[in-house]
Amino acid sequence: MSFQKLDDLGHKLEALEHALAILGADEATHMAVGGGEKRAEAMSALAGMLHARATAPEIGDWIAAAEEEALNEEQQAAVRELRRQYTNLTCLPVEFVERQTTARMRSEQLWRDLRARNDWAGFLPALEGVVALVREEAALRADALGLDPYDALMEQYDPGNRAADITPVFAELKSFLREFVPEALAAQEARLARHPSKPLSGSYAIDRQRELGLAMMAAVGFDLTHGSLSVSHHPFCGGVPSDVRITTRYKTSDFLSALMGVLHETGHALYEQNLPKAWAHWPLGKARGMAVHESQSLFVEKQIGRNPAFWRWALPVVERHLGETWSLDDILPHVHRVERGLIRVDADEVTYPLHVILRYELEQELVSGRLEVADLPEAWDARMRDYLGLSTLDNPADGPMQDVHWPGAAFGYFPSYTLGAMMAAQQWAALTREHPSADDDLAKGDFSAINAWRRERIWSQGSRWSTPDLLERATGEKLNAAYFTEHLRKRYGV
Repeated sequence: MSFQKLDDLGHKLEALEHALAILGADEATHMAVGGGEKRAEAMSALAGMLHARATAPEIGDWIAAAEEEALNEEQQAAVRELRRQYTNLTCLPVEFVERQTTARMRSEQLWRDLRARNDWAGFLPALEGVVALVREEAALRADALGLDPYDALMEQYDPGNRAADITPVFAELKSFLREFVPEALAAQEARLARHPSKPLSGSYAIDRQRELGLAMMAAVGFDLTHGSLSVSHHPFCGGVPSDVRITTRYKTSDFLSALMGVLHETGHALYEQNLPKAWAHWPLGKARGMAVHESQSLFVEKQIGRNPAFWRWALPVVERHLGETWSLDDILPHVHRVERGLIRVDADEVTYPLHVILRYELEQELVSGRLEVADLPEAWDARMRDYLGLSTLDNPADGPMQDVHWPGAAFGYFPSYTLGAMMAAQQWAALTREHPSADDDLAKGDFSAINAWRRERIWSQGSRWSTPDLLERATGEKLNAAYFTEHLRKRYGV
């Protein structure tokens, strides 16, 4: 029976994925500095084995045969998702993947060095090479998937998302934000004039911050018997659902920085820990995609972690761990700080989407050939001036060189960040319609009803539905910018 062969294969692929995920998480957290070369060799060999096994020609025959077998609904869904994955894995020729991998790794290494020196001219040829290969990849994928080139790239990160659906939603959000950002800044100034901000004390021992983070993780539902918290240069959530590795980084001057990082990564981890275990060895049992994943992390960080009701419960917890007493009026200006800035990763909830929309618009033009890489600094600067009133013209390091995504050939990824924020707001709105007491629950530190809703609607569904279908089934409607704009207006408006 072909389905049985696919099922057996799934277990073998899962074992290789498991090994790679744990080796990767360990490299970023505990590996000795001198271990890098051999670790890269080991991971490269395992990745090669995984790719070869997952793309073997006979798998196509097994999938075709399994589609004709008498399967139950879950098994049919598993085969559908296997076919989608197999098509996406096999549509790029091996020689192309090798060429692109070499170019991408070289470009990323150059980027690390040249960004620090603000050297756009030196970096330009490498990025032009990457973009040429991305255009080639987009054409190959578009041909295999029957999609527009940019949609074929987005499909790798968020199955089912299409520019034709996203662009009007982003246009609506952009027009709202261009007016709202100045209003939010003025409202913030007025609030601070009435109630000046109490400064952070600036002496937060790392071990105490860590204990606070672990207490918050456990409270919001993280299972510490199937996961852990470490330190890394850049916070991430890695590992596997049965052993989720999350990290943060600490500043002794500011406890909120690490705490918000921990809450964000815990959102990712809750999704991984609550995926359907019976489907774990199938693509069907994996998280749906980047936007859904981001919606889960932003749900915990923004909808819960920056909610005033959450802080009614959290302030005594902070006091127990850090020995510092805060009132709600004192902490919220820090939690809700809005500021125009050049750097996407440092941006607040209000300005962040404008950073993403800028990149979404530019990368579509780059992929289609309407914009050449050499013209990117001017195009970036024009939009940055328009959207945030800031210039990057003589500062490419904080302009088109600031993110690793383009040097690493990740085109079609950026929309996921803001789609995730919008989806999180839409999920919170749907949840509070069904559970009007959600804020009261948060104020008591009771996350059970909130997590039960998310487990039923999002986590337990794995990859059964496309990204837009999953959202519609969970909330009762398609992606709607109004929930996010209303959320911002309520939290940051006058």
